[in-house]
Amino acid sequence: MPFFTEEEARLIVKSVKHAEQRTSGEVRVFVESRCRWVDAIDRAAEIFFSLQMEKTENHNAVLIYVAVKDRQLAIFGDKGIHEKVGATYWNNRVREMLGSFNNDNYAEGIANCAVQIGEALEKNFPYDKGTDKNELPDDIVFGK
Repeated sequence: MPFFTEEEARLIVKSVKHAEQRTSGEVRVFVESRCRWVDAIDRAAEIFFSLQMEKTENHNAVLIYVAVKDRQLAIFGDKGIHEKVGATYWNNRVREMLGSFNNDNYAEGIANCAVQIGEALEKNFPYDKGTDKNELPDDIVFGK
């Protein structure tokens, strides 16, 4: 059974694309059913590096990680953006996503989070049409 309907998946991808339109930063979404780690942030970090997200030029990539059945999530930002926004920013985004998840609005919660991360990226890493390129795919990555 898929995690999202086609419409929900389109909403998430559209939000990622929208988030990246005004920034050199990158946003990815990784969804799986279970988190095999005790701490979701450790799993998010593992995925971040396995997707080679640390290779962006400005170290400004962000991974939104969700384990649907275990109801765990985390946001992992590379050092460039993390140094700008800090842990409190990420914790607030996670809290907001959890609020949506508690109302069974998974896709909406992820999409809203991607847009908000895009705003933080835009503020700290504005888009430059002369140099910016989409360094990472915008599609949702699905685990098991």
